[in-house]
Amino acid sequence: MLVSNAVDQSLDKVDFRPFANRDVFLNDKYIDCVDKSYVISSIRHRLLRGGARLVSKEEEADLVVEARAGAVGTHSQEAYVGIPEIVLPGMVSLPEMRLMERNNQKGIAKIGLVAYDAKTRVPLGAGGMSLAESDDSNYFLLGVGPYQGGSINKELKEGKKVKGATNIQKIPQSVAFNAPASSPIADPSGALHLASGQEEVKPKPDEKKSAEVSDAPVWAK
Repeated sequence: MLVSNAVDQSLDKVDFRPFANRDVFLNDKYIDCVDKSYVISSIRHRLLRGGARLVSKEEEADLVVEARAGAVGTHSQEAYVGIPEIVLPGMVSLPEMRLMERNNQKGIAKIGLVAYDAKTRVPLGAGGMSLAESDDSNYFLLGVGPYQGGSINKELKEGKKVKGATNIQKIPQSVAFNAPASSPIADPSGALHLASGQEEVKPKPDEKKSAEVSDAPVWAK
């Protein structure tokens, strides 16, 4: 994360909005460094956010953005306040004692950018270099720690607070399936079920016959 954080900080200092609504070709042949793919992808991402239309061939472009990496890497430092190990005659030694300790790691990114017209080769502005540094510091006091600080720790804290773009749907603890809509399951009884859930009552053939046969006199039928 030291390198990627430094690269992000470096590119955040560049304004890519002048490339809006233009066909842009990114020339990345001069980028040869650690995390090369991340550097190139980050530049492409910021060009798109600035409104540029990326093209795959220089012949199709209105503008060309040429990128180069001056320095992309890491270095570390370690310091402490205390007594180093002391070796005495007779195979006797006093152990090292650290009262306070600091371990510091840094990432550096120096990225250069220049833009010019794809047809006339006339530069668009002076271009320039963007330099940034990331750091991760750990402090120990009498062996207790680490107490963390730096841009890496800040990025991690801010990233944990950001919620996802959509609500995550958890997998249910029970299993249930729905019948396909294209092949409804027929009711074996053949009865019609209404939307209310009530079944339509149909008179049985025996009931019809019993209704026709009556003991009433002939003149009343």
